[in-house]
Amino acid sequence: MTVVPSGQSPRRLDIFVSTQNAHVSRALAQRWIASGVITVNGEPSKPARRIRAGDVIVSHVPVRPPPTVLPEPISLEVLHEDDHILIVNKPPGLVMHPAPGNWTGTLLNGLMHHLRRPSGGPLVDSGDQRERPGLVHRLDKGTSGVLVIAKTDATHRDLSRQFRLHSVHRLYLALVAGAVKRGGLIELALGRDRRDGRKVSAHSDVPRRAVTEFRVAERLGPNATVVEVRPRTGRMHQIRAHLASIGHPVLGDRLYGAPVSDPELDRPMLHAAVLGFIHPFTGRYEEYTAPWPEDMARAVTAHRQ
Repeated sequence: MTVVPSGQSPRRLDIFVSTQNAHVSRALAQRWIASGVITVNGEPSKPARRIRAGDVIVSHVPVRPPPTVLPEPISLEVLHEDDHILIVNKPPGLVMHPAPGNWTGTLLNGLMHHLRRPSGGPLVDSGDQRERPGLVHRLDKGTSGVLVIAKTDATHRDLSRQFRLHSVHRLYLALVAGAVKRGGLIELALGRDRRDGRKVSAHSDVPRRAVTEFRVAERLGPNATVVEVRPRTGRMHQIRAHLASIGHPVLGDRLYGAPVSDPELDRPMLHAAVLGFIHPFTGRYEEYTAPWPEDMARAVTAHRQ
């Protein structure tokens, strides 16, 4: 049940429902409303209805239990491990956790095997000793680089707090289209795009503050530049959308308008190179790095010539 908060400007019911959950598209929300499983003030409604402050919206969609996550022997490049955290270098193409279209073969399946934990249940359990790997933050399927995984509830809470406060040091390397003249700061609010729910943009019904700092790391001529990127906020696809917004999309990123002049690039050339944070147990600042993967190294070398 959701009570529309005061100060909420009138908007379509289907838009409101879809923006409450990142995994619910507007089309799916419309189907739910049309079938009567979404009600407003106890009555069936229509997708185009304008909701207002005080309206009570109830979802009667059956809640399915999360699928069991089975351990799988997936090779992981471990950069560091102790009793509290696990640091891995995620390869490009590896999905973070099971979801429609990728129920197996994910990073989480590999973590379950690596840590030899029982299968199923939430990522990190509370109240017993069956602690599971906790995904504190995420990288897109096509993005490679450093990830921290929490091995206990206390660690998960502490690291989540650090990410929420934006105190974690994150540095990405991106190979982008065109000759970037100078670095700068991109401040552009982002939300689910009205026309294409697969991506985010400023053309959204619920844009949220997003800030990205970038600088030129290496100029490769008129067609490409390597940039260092430091996201100050953590929105979905933030770096990809922000770089595209200034006319320099990440090469290989077809979703955000990368040119098709490099057909061999089948994923965004984006790499999480550095991750630094305060260790939840020792209280010391720790920093981990990972070199960019082979496909990105080849792409950079090709553009140097």
